[in-house]
Amino acid sequence: MRISVTEAKGQLTELVRRAEAGDEVILTRHGHAAVRLVPVKQATDAPSRRALLQSVRVSAAGKATAGPSAARSQDFLYGEDGLPG
Repeated sequence: MRISVTEAKGQLTELVRRAEAGDEVILTRHGHAAVRLVPVKQATDAPSRRALLQSVRVSAAGKATAGPSAARSQDFLYGEDGLPG
């Protein structure tokens, strides 16, 4: 649905309802599209957020321990005497 900003002023509540329902609402200015009304995504509930954060923590912990430590990551460049070899 395309509607001018001037006309939309008197119908804002209805336009918001339509956008929330999934209708595409575009406000025009001088015949050109200016703004699109879109619904805001609902925030996730607390248990879902906790589960997501926990999965990220587990994933990050697994990545942090993989491979050599940064302190020893270039030891292969040096011989037993500590000199480049």
